Amino acid sequence: MRQSGLLVHITSLSGPEGIGTLGGPSRELIDFLSASGTRIWQMLPVGPVGYGSSPYQSPSTFAGNPLLIDLEALVEMGLLRRDELPLSSPSAQVDFERVESLKKSALEKAFERAGSSLDRELEAFSQSAPWVTPYAQYQALTERFGWFYEWPVNARRYYMDRNRETERLLSEFQTRVRYHCFLQYLFDLQWKQLKDYARQKDILLFGDIPIYVAPGSADVWQHPKLFQVDRDLNPQRVAGVPPDYFSADGQLWGNPLYRWTALWATGYQWWIDRLSGIHDRFDIIRIDHFIGFANYYSIAARETTAKNGKWVKNQGKLFFRQVKRSLPGLDVVAEDLGEVNARVRSLLNACGYPGMKVLVFGLDGDESNPHHPANIHNNCVAYTGTHDNDTVLGWWNRIDGLARQNALRILKLREGDDICDGMIRTVLASDAERAVIPIQDYLALDNSARMNYPGTVGGSNWRYRMQPGDLSDAPLKRMQLLNREYRRNITS
Repeated sequence: MRQSGLLVHITSLSGPEGIGTLGGPSRELIDFLSASGTRIWQMLPVGPVGYGSSPYQSPSTFAGNPLLIDLEALVEMGLLRRDELPLSSPSAQVDFERVESLKKSALEKAFERAGSSLDRELEAFSQSAPWVTPYAQYQALTERFGWFYEWPVNARRYYMDRNRETERLLSEFQTRVRYHCFLQYLFDLQWKQLKDYARQKDILLFGDIPIYVAPGSADVWQHPKLFQVDRDLNPQRVAGVPPDYFSADGQLWGNPLYRWTALWATGYQWWIDRLSGIHDRFDIIRIDHFIGFANYYSIAARETTAKNGKWVKNQGKLFFRQVKRSLPGLDVVAEDLGEVNARVRSLLNACGYPGMKVLVFGLDGDESNPHHPANIHNNCVAYTGTHDNDTVLGWWNRIDGLARQNALRILKLREGDDICDGMIRTVLASDAERAVIPIQDYLALDNSARMNYPGTVGGSNWRYRMQPGDLSDAPLKRMQLLNREYRRNITS
């Protein structure tokens, strides 16, 4: 069935809490999608944000982001009073620092008011999710000592040797450990309610899973033998991508690389647990940097650029064979952008997963370009653009000359035509079974609404926020028309 989707992260939704939440703002979007005939809601990773507010540098690959907890729902649970809800004025961007301060105060009040009333639920939740208690311990230690690599050495080594010194320390933090378990319980409860609501409206939730974990994350702390780290959990070799046309130094991501032989020896159990967890949250999963399962770029941790890395062959076919045996119902999309060589193509063919076609990459006039409209086939997900590149209008405003001529010719447009409409129509008209459009392109926003500039930290990255009225009748009717015209509406 031909389907269409909308790409917009939860944090970008409009609402009264300074950030999108799992409550009213998400349900409003689901209602909008359902009414427009759009079947898929794609979002970015929903874990706690890390350095630079990046959802791709999370302190846990299993945990949910407490900033997404809907406070209004806590009023309905009797955990907050309405006059305790923080006031947040409408903003053009998410102010993560202010939101975190305001919501933390409210969540602390909710925890105090809950007292022991949720003990049974918290115990059952912690038992059902083995990652919860270690993550809560990690957060309690972070509150006490700061950044992971500033912790006492024994605390960093706790899951290597279970030393008594750290056990005594953690016993002093029981209340804070319970608080962080409480936050994850609330996130899980609200997420399940949201997923049930999406299912009632026939909307599929499309999530994103980064291939790597953040340095000094709860994942590295709890499972150090699965990562290329030393005894003090300092990374030995890290991830990135080599120099290319866009960056003379390449990109030094800094994420610790896996010990794939150790993962293989366990039947890839950590990865199976990770994918199982995200499968419980989402109907469709995008695996970020899929090429890393075929071959990954390895850089010594001491390097200051990505120039001196090396490519290492990986166990992709063995790994995904195990994934398919363990999780046969997994609906996977492979983010196959970047250095796609014969080994990557062989792995993608063996898995049968759909890859990605990004139209803004395919308008250079070269018909052999895999993103050229003529090369968008059935088994892929087609996009106008992604969260990592400019909006269509932003891209259009900064190109000229031959680049514009090529784009207009390929899209069959004339100078002065609506470039956003032309790009959207080309993607929706394509043979791709699934076609996903970023909300910024439907709203014809320029690069001030761009979500991320890869290779940069801070600034406006990850802060784009929709405004009240963006989900009005005008975009709704337009999406209804386009979905019907290109046979992508829910009932087709």
